[in-house]
Amino acid sequence: MDSELRTNLIAGTAGHIDHGKTALVRALTGIETDRLREEKARGISIDLGFAHLDLDSGVRIGLVDVPGHERFVRNMLAGVGGIDFVLFVVAANESIKPQTREHFDICRLLQIERGIVVLTKADLAGPELVDLVRMEFEEFAAGSFLEGAPVMAVSSTTGAGIAELKAEIARMAALIPQKNAARRTRLPVDRAFTMRGFGPVVTGTLHSGTVAVGDALQLHPGGAMVRVRGLQVHGEAAERAVAGQRTAINIAGVEKSDLGRGMVLAEPGVLRSTSRFDAELELLPGAPTSLKHQAPVHLHVGTAVVEAEVRLLSQTHPVEPGTTALVRLVLREPVLVLPGDRYIIRMFSPVVTIGGGTVLEIAPPVRMRRLQTVERLHALQRATPAECVALLVRESFFGMTADELASRTGWTATEIAKAVVQQPKLGGTFVDAAWRDALIAKMRAAVTEHHKLQPLAVGMPREDLRSRFLPQAPQELFDALLEQNRELVSDGEHVRLPSHRVALAQDEEAAMQKIEGAFAAAGLEVPSTDQVLAGTGLPKDRAKTLLAMLLKQKRLVRATGDLIFHASTVATLASQLASRKGQSFGVPEFKEWTGVSRKYAIPLLELLDRERVTRRVGDSRVVI
Repeated sequence: MDSELRTNLIAGTAGHIDHGKTALVRALTGIETDRLREEKARGISIDLGFAHLDLDSGVRIGLVDVPGHERFVRNMLAGVGGIDFVLFVVAANESIKPQTREHFDICRLLQIERGIVVLTKADLAGPELVDLVRMEFEEFAAGSFLEGAPVMAVSSTTGAGIAELKAEIARMAALIPQKNAARRTRLPVDRAFTMRGFGPVVTGTLHSGTVAVGDALQLHPGGAMVRVRGLQVHGEAAERAVAGQRTAINIAGVEKSDLGRGMVLAEPGVLRSTSRFDAELELLPGAPTSLKHQAPVHLHVGTAVVEAEVRLLSQTHPVEPGTTALVRLVLREPVLVLPGDRYIIRMFSPVVTIGGGTVLEIAPPVRMRRLQTVERLHALQRATPAECVALLVRESFFGMTADELASRTGWTATEIAKAVVQQPKLGGTFVDAAWRDALIAKMRAAVTEHHKLQPLAVGMPREDLRSRFLPQAPQELFDALLEQNRELVSDGEHVRLPSHRVALAQDEEAAMQKIEGAFAAAGLEVPSTDQVLAGTGLPKDRAKTLLAMLLKQKRLVRATGDLIFHASTVATLASQLASRKGQSFGVPEFKEWTGVSRKYAIPLLELLDRERVTRRVGDSRVVI
């Protein structure tokens, strides 16, 4: 058996106070999980305890021992969320008690799928009483995940039944699939402390992914970046931990005061905390009252507990015990959750577990009508990964990147790649096909209208088009939209229809030749632009359009706003200067060589600098 593969399982205890959970763990492992002075003085578990069980087959099982007292159910909830199966403890001499019921409800709400029922203190109850308690529990668990589960009678004092229980644990461990180490790394923190000489240490059950020494991780909420200095798995030094293992991480980058139970260490730069999420909620049949809109509750998710407000979505009347509803939970503090995570809610007074459910959406639209929200959540519940991506992309104004999809879903890059196969992509952004096609149609209509109004223009300026239709979009998205369609052509700084050609009337062709000829004949001492345009006999706007066409075709070159030269004149000047390569000169020398006044010399030199014919060095130029 692959020992690394099989050490990724976690078992947790559950049951009423003083029913022998801690003694059972001690009997199984030889490890005392009550570490606090108060626990030892009072003889009850207050906080989580941890141990590991090495079986004869070579399998190692991590054990989380939870407190049973009603005052410490919040501590119990911090430990039970990451377990693979439960050792559900009932004292054979006491049978089912209040926390038996509450812990049972919690395990069911968290959708723990497997368990072993352990009837402890069998030495204090005769065979008949043990059989009676067995029947009582089988009736109690009918229709639940523990229906038909193995029921083992043991005595942690005499050791009776412990060997048989270990064998049953080994059989169950062989049936349980491993957690997915390929998923995004998440470790909910259940303890944080400082070790002298090492610094801050956090512990938890690695929910998914892997962690290795030297890795960078991100702490949620808050987003602080930390580095893994060292690792322990089940109390032994390790270079790497994988999903399902009890892990202690020595981290650098934060202080102990920055850490606490309920925080999550995660893959950096991907996941985000949230202060609200939409979910399916089941209100327990035994809940003491119905759940009203905006009811305050204690929310337990992962190892975190925060105050929250329940907002009813699928109905306006209160949720009755034993029914389900769609709700939005608004949190007083942000937590890191993902769709599919399970959660528990408890009342404020009395503080009892009343329900729980599944997270459906971690970034719900805030301006959507209630009925639309409900329809949307029903769609998400039924959606395939591809349909889920399509919905999220369709709702996003500018589409979504792979990283943004990962933060909303928690999926890996491979899972996202499979889900977006049919999704259009513009640059690095996945977009909705209907949105893309509608946008291209609107842009095409705008360009068509521009051609009608300005038939001599090359096209509509790119920036005008972008500011009109995608003012807040990334430049990459706009560029890709133009490149990946056949409706529009990007022509330098303009956008035109593929069929658009500038058609000049006879008087415009003559005027264009006249403009070009005027600048060509003038040489370096060119007339003013207004003077040249006035000589065409055309209205000023039409003449300016012809000038712009000549500039775009590079038959004319603009030095400054009003100084324009013929391209052949600039080329001749550059050719003349080429014979002076490497020579340094100033404005006076340039005026002497060319015979132009300072009015023309300075703009010409700046033009030559831009054209990389010359390079300015202080007050002088060097011919390149």
